[in-house]
Amino acid sequence: MHWTQAIARWRRLPAETKLRLRWEAIPADVAQSMAFEGEPVDLKTLQSLHAQITPPDGFKPREAPSAISTPLT
Repeated sequence: MHWTQAIARWRRLPAETKLRLRWEAIPADVAQSMAFEGEPVDLKTLQSLHAQITPPDGFKPREAPSAISTPLT
């Protein structure tokens, strides 16, 4: 997929989906940033801490696996 297609696809996503994807990416983003700084942190630890935080307003959890949805890839 060309980068312009990826951007166009992102822009077409509903706001709630964008918010959910950004929220779910936080632990991995922090782990990557810490590793880059030479201070690696266990991703599972970050995910555990992140799960304890109340999501922002407007956050909708993922649909049940049985629900029909369009994959991002």
